[in-house]
Amino acid sequence: MNRVALDLGFIKIYWYSITMLLGVVLGGSITYLELKRLKLDKEYFFNMLFYIIIFGFLGARLYYVLFNLDYYLANPTEILAIWNGGLAIHGGIIGGVITILVYSKKHNKKINEIIKYMDICTFGLILGQIIGRWGNFFNSEAHGGETTRLFLEKIHIPSFIINGMYINGIYYHPTFFYESILNLIGLITLLIVRKNKNIKNGMLLSIYLIWYSIVRFFIEALRTDSLMLGTLKMAQVISIILFIVGIIIFIISLKKGNYYNERKNIIVNTHDYIMIGIIILLGFFILFQYIFYRFIGDGFHESRIFFTLVLLDPLLMLLEQTTCYGPLLAKRNYEI
Repeated sequence: MNRVALDLGFIKIYWYSITMLLGVVLGGSITYLELKRLKLDKEYFFNMLFYIIIFGFLGARLYYVLFNLDYYLANPTEILAIWNGGLAIHGGIIGGVITILVYSKKHNKKINEIIKYMDICTFGLILGQIIGRWGNFFNSEAHGGETTRLFLEKIHIPSFIINGMYINGIYYHPTFFYESILNLIGLITLLIVRKNKNIKNGMLLSIYLIWYSIVRFFIEALRTDSLMLGTLKMAQVISIILFIVGIIIFIISLKKGNYYNERKNIIVNTHDYIMIGIIILLGFFILFQYIFYRFIGDGFHESRIFFTLVLLDPLLMLLEQTTCYGPLLAKRNYEI
């Protein structure tokens, strides 16, 4: 995998840097669109966003450096070499939240306003994560344990990713890809929920914290390069904490939060609810098919089981190979 996107001789531009920049630009763009939809003060927000980006990146780098302190004390010049990787999203979240709190307090913003701006930031943050994870791909880092090409093909991983995960003669789980796809689902969920007329300030933030904490906790179990706190994977510890924080924020928002959407200015159509209902029903339908025809049935026609194979088979195969439920899941069988 060639990490260099452009070599000008006097300077090299890395794919990792490009993905980070692209994540910031597109993340900022989707944030602007939501800000415009809600008719909020764009000048105030983008002045704050400037500092959020700076201190978010500083927090992400500092977090990573602190958990690899021995290496960076021995190689201090490497601290600034972010194109080699080493940006921890949890450190970025901490840096961004502190920046919002300090900046908002300086401008005498009320707590409901602060929380609402955090809600808006979740769109840009999760989109930035979706794009930024691909920097790990180009750096051949943040991958999972060993696997086989056959397994990756069976769970429908694109060929170019499989080839990129062939490192030093061994195939590895593309955990960056798993996380990127799951974050995309999280972003779609946020975009659907945001128009609900009953959503309150803080709920989008809580949904993001709960969703990403679950995603990261299980993805981190597959990774081989985790930042450690003794025998514990630090990302899993932080994920548990943020999951609890997300639930607390949701409960408080439900009881005390102001409405996220101005009801008199924003009309929410019933198709939002219909769409969510269809997704839930489709999910139950697929799950029922999967359980019955994989564990009980004697086979099913291809046209009827298509969604099952495409959507759930990759996940079950991943669990079969990487969890203690492997022997049970390995018994599943179907005929096409």
